[in-house]
Amino acid sequence: MEQLKHECGIAMIRLLKPLDYYQRKYGTWMYGLNKLYLMMEKQHNRGQEGAGMACVKLHTTPGNEYMFREKAEGSNAITEIFATVQKGFKGLSREEIHDAEYAAANLPFAGELYMGHLRYSTTGKSGLKYVHPFLRRNNWKAKNLCLCGNFNMTNIDEVFDKITEQGQYPRIFSDSYIMLEWMGHRLDREVERNYQDAKELGLKGTDITDYIDNHVKMANVLKTTMPDFDGGYVVCGLTGSGEMFSLRDPWGIRPAFYYRNDEIVAVASERPVLQTTFDLECDDITELMPGQAVMVNKNGECNIEQVLEPRGDSACSFERIYFSRGSDRDIYQERKQLGEQLLPSILKAVDEDVEHTVFSFIPNTAEVAYYGMLGGFKRYINEQKIKALENMDHMPTHEELQELLHQYVRSEKIAWKDIKLRTFITEGNSRNDLASHVYDITYESLEQGVDNLVVIDDSIVRGTTLRESIIKILDRLHPKKIVIVSSSPQIRYPDYYGIDMAHLEEFIAFRACVELLKDRNMHHLIEDTYHHCVEEMKKPKAEMVCCVKDLYKPFTVEELNTKMVEMLRPAGVTTPIELVFQSIEGLHKAIPNHKGDWYFTGNYPTPGGVKLANQAFINYVEKVYQYAQKF
Repeated sequence: MEQLKHECGIAMIRLLKPLDYYQRKYGTWMYGLNKLYLMMEKQHNRGQEGAGMACVKLHTTPGNEYMFREKAEGSNAITEIFATVQKGFKGLSREEIHDAEYAAANLPFAGELYMGHLRYSTTGKSGLKYVHPFLRRNNWKAKNLCLCGNFNMTNIDEVFDKITEQGQYPRIFSDSYIMLEWMGHRLDREVERNYQDAKELGLKGTDITDYIDNHVKMANVLKTTMPDFDGGYVVCGLTGSGEMFSLRDPWGIRPAFYYRNDEIVAVASERPVLQTTFDLECDDITELMPGQAVMVNKNGECNIEQVLEPRGDSACSFERIYFSRGSDRDIYQERKQLGEQLLPSILKAVDEDVEHTVFSFIPNTAEVAYYGMLGGFKRYINEQKIKALENMDHMPTHEELQELLHQYVRSEKIAWKDIKLRTFITEGNSRNDLASHVYDITYESLEQGVDNLVVIDDSIVRGTTLRESIIKILDRLHPKKIVIVSSSPQIRYPDYYGIDMAHLEEFIAFRACVELLKDRNMHHLIEDTYHHCVEEMKKPKAEMVCCVKDLYKPFTVEELNTKMVEMLRPAGVTTPIELVFQSIEGLHKAIPNHKGDWYFTGNYPTPGGVKLANQAFINYVEKVYQYAQKF
């Protein structure tokens, strides 16, 4: 599959004991810092464009820093930021480095609240200023806000207009900065409310500060900020006064898990991260539900609060198919089932000739689905053996038993992911030639012209890697037939909740649909759909429907598959090729608790998603007009 940039990763730790406690029990006051490093490394799959971390000290005096942040770009960003933190400890004596009290008073990042973030850009914006966490500074401790998250908002333009109408003047147009400013504004109001309460109580000086720090309610801030946002998100924050929170979107699109005991509260994007970092069992960890927030106040009191009313059950199915770590107990089984239940379609594609079929997978994310597919075929062959024995009218001879029992599923590691394309090569033909060699094959691993070759992938998005590399190298084996299997359904619609596929023309399924419409002289459907989308954009978002669905209605999955093969077949390749996709029903059967399937069905969970899908088709058609002046 083409590498997708996707959901970011978050990690949070709140230490509930003094640093000296961790020094005595674990041999280091850096317990929280070290655990944050592990949590971030275990989520490296979720972001390789940048990383950042932040820390808050709880017990400081005026004139001393209490909020720290470090950010870096690149695939080695995690190592870089933690190396920078460690540089701050150089030159210390052994006694000083092991003195928790000294560390708390003098060393940066020796605090009780930690936040980490792994970034993948889904907007095309790059640079250190876009790397999380974001920090809003103020001389009032409680007004300092540090924010990070795994999110993509569909209506940031509307929120931008709202806050500028109130007189704010954001420096940058991005969902992260807009959220920081809007939430910071509401945090200011919450602090000012407590300030007035403190004054009415007759408090003065630092007693006012202490009162504010002890009475800030982040739930109030979140309840007056987040209803304005449409999108998939897990938003995490720290305040200078010691508040910590993590909020999941009310549709449950983006994932979050937490663990708490009497020593820590920890939050991560994936369950295995917490299991490995803290040596836990699956059932020790709790999933944050839609609209819920886990909040820890300055005094270490942890509460789970329903900040936003749940608005749907749309947990992202792509998380389970591809993005999340396959080491999760449930995800592993789901991916295996996705592969296993494709057995009937694969059998049909190879004319039930399992004896002359070799099974393999496209490295590396399809491996678990491959095991499921193999398991299904092993059971199938065993059933065939049982039937053959039952149908015998005599006691089988040794030779007959040997022939029967030696039937097995033929599996080989056909494809190898060999190199990464070096981006310093800019000349087009050179780049294309390199791209065709990203994968290599195991030569003579099947009988030429006799054996079918079945390879499974987790998804087929743009088709570029198939056309430029995979089909070409598979064809070098000269199989009788190539069957390319996708453990997910056809990807037909853009995503606007955190994955970098926002344009319809990116998808091979969409391009195949358009080509079929042209082949059958159904251009009018493109024009009609365009006008319907334009009319939908005039309605309130809540009333819009996704008109792009109409384009696919005239065609079966098989018709689209045939056209895709035609479009993906490299010049000179004559081997028969067939595509097999997971069905929508199969997806829901294998992953029943993650119903977010808008990539495949166009059923967007939020009004903003519907609006942007219609806008994407408008943009596509108008781009075609610009270059061709016709459909």
